[in-house]
Formats: sequence, C-alpha cells, structure tokens
Amino acid sequence: RGNTHVRIPRCYPELSTSRVLTMEWLDGWRFSDPALRRDSPLDLAAVARHGADMYLEMIFLHGFYHGDPHPGNLVVLADGQIGLLDFGMVGRLDESMREDIENLLLAIVSQDAQQLTSLVMRLGAVPPGLDEAALSVDLTEFVVHYANQPADAFDLAGALTEMIDIVQRYHIALPSSFAMLIKVLVMLEGTGRLLEPRFSLMELIQPYQRTMLRRRMSPARQMRKMRRLYADVEQLVEILPRRLRDILQQVDAGKFDVHLDHRGLEPSVNRLALGMVASALFLGSSLMLAQHVWPIRDVSVPGVLGMALSMFLGWRLLKAIGKSGRLDQRK
Repeated sequence: RGNTHVRIPRCYPELSTSRVLTMEWLDGWRFSDPALRRDSPLDLAAVARHGADMYLEMIFLHGFYHGDPHPGNLVVLADGQIGLLDFGMVGRLDESMREDIENLLLAIVSQDAQQLTSLVMRLGAVPPGLDEAALSVDLTEFVVHYANQPADAFDLAGALTEMIDIVQRYHIALPSSFAMLIKVLVMLEGTGRLLEPRFSLMELIQPYQRTMLRRRMSPARQMRKMRRLYADVEQLVEILPRRLRDILQQVDAGKFDVHLDHRGLEPSVNRLALGMVASALFLGSSLMLAQHVWPIRDVSVPGVLGMALSMFLGWRLLKAIGKSGRLDQRK
C-alpha cells in the first residue's frame, strides 16, 4: 500500500462465489509479450528495477510475497506501474528466517565462505556424519568463483542454483520456505532480463544491505527480541526446577535410566560374528584333517567339508566388506 510502482488487482466479493473469483481487469503488456519491448515508450530498465525493488520489499520487509513471478503473471501498465496477477502461490517468512536469508545473501555478496557454511548448516537439516570440512571447501570454491564478478553482471540465479546443487550433494534438506524463496529469486532475475538484458538482481541487493542493518538495529525490533527472550527465559525458569527435581528423585530411587540408541552397529556385529564362526570352523577343520577323523582314503571327510564351508563364509564376508568399502557401514 502506498507504493506507486505496483498495482494489485482489486477483488469484488459481491461478484464472487466459492468457485469464481472476480477481480479488477489490468490493461497492459505482460512481461512475456514481445509487443512490450517493441511498442512500449516506457523505460524498461527502470520498470525492471522497480519490480525487483518491489519484491525485495515484500520479501525482506513484510515477509509475505507473491510466489510465482513468471513473465505471464506480471503486467506493465501504460503509466509504468507493475500489476501482479495470480496469487495462488504466496510465500511467508517469519522474522528469524528472514534474518537467516538476509545473512546468507550478504555472505555471498561479501564473499564470506565461513559464514556461508555456518548458515547453510543452521538453515538445513544436516545428516549424521556430514563432512563439514569438505562442505566448507566446496562453498569456499563457490564463493571464490563468484568473487570477481562485478555487481552489475553478477549472475545471482546461477549462483543460487549452484549453491543448492552443493547443498543437495551433501544431503542437507533445506526448509520448504527457503527453497521456494530461492526459486522466486531465480525466476525474478530471469524475468527482469526479459526487459533489460543487463539486469542484475545482486546489484539491487547490495545497497539493500544498509536497509537490512538499519532495520535490525531499530529500537522496535530490539524490543521485540527482548520480549521473546524474556518469554523464553521465564518458561525455562518455570520448567527447569521441576525437571531437576524429577531427575534427582529418579536417581534417589535408583530408577534413573540412560537409553542409548546405536546406529549402524548391526552390520559390524553380524560381520564380526560371521568372521568368528568362519575362523573357528577353519581351525576345527584343520585339526580334523590333521587327526584323520572319519577318513576316506586317508582324508578326513568332516575336515574337508568344514574347510570348504569356512572358505565359503570367508568369501561372503570379504564380498560384503568389498561392497560397502567399510567394516562399519552397509551401502
């Protein structure tokens, strides 16, 4: 409201039903319309910048944004305003998620690989056994690759797509709201380049750093954080004494149990047991062969059978280890 560069179609509830939504007609050129670039007298580079600024305001200021900015859903009106169509997909970001995404974009802009690695691990669901050092190396190479690109030529869509590929390679699951925002930013830059081939979303995000920092330092926001912190501390103060009392009572009654959840031990235990059986069978068969137990033509039949079985078990054990590459993990 109050932004002179955006036009949201008005809805007419009195002419709508549960099956039909009646909205204001916006007369203009869609971004995908070739006539926009051929016939429009407007400064299309300025229109692209206004559209990007509009989205940055929706995302980082309001946390509620139009989630499908493909060229068919954006209309350029005769006065240069941008009309938004099709609100079937919208994104919502809470304040903490907005801060993390702001920090992530700022880490890419400032080429801070260490901060980027920390944010990726905090944002996503990290699998057990993550190779953090390898992830840090890959993200460092990613940042170095884009470090020398000037802001006006920075390929933000390509950078975000490559970063998502790196994160997926390490099986880190990102929140759906974050994945949707990445898709919107990638789509937004592609849409902007329909109007201005040299359009760069990163060029607009860089000056936005000052707005982000100023908003974070505002007294109103600091008061909101203090209220949330006070509520969390108050809840902790209420719960902690009761929980400590319960633990002490269990210890005093001898009922305090520690439950251990082992992961990935079954293959190791099975292989250890199989190896012991194969070894014992091999040694026993060797003794029967040496002592000529139940011989046929001076050869111990049980010894030969036991030796063959022990060799088969040993072969199965080696094959299982070869498939996994490790003794304590099954592929």
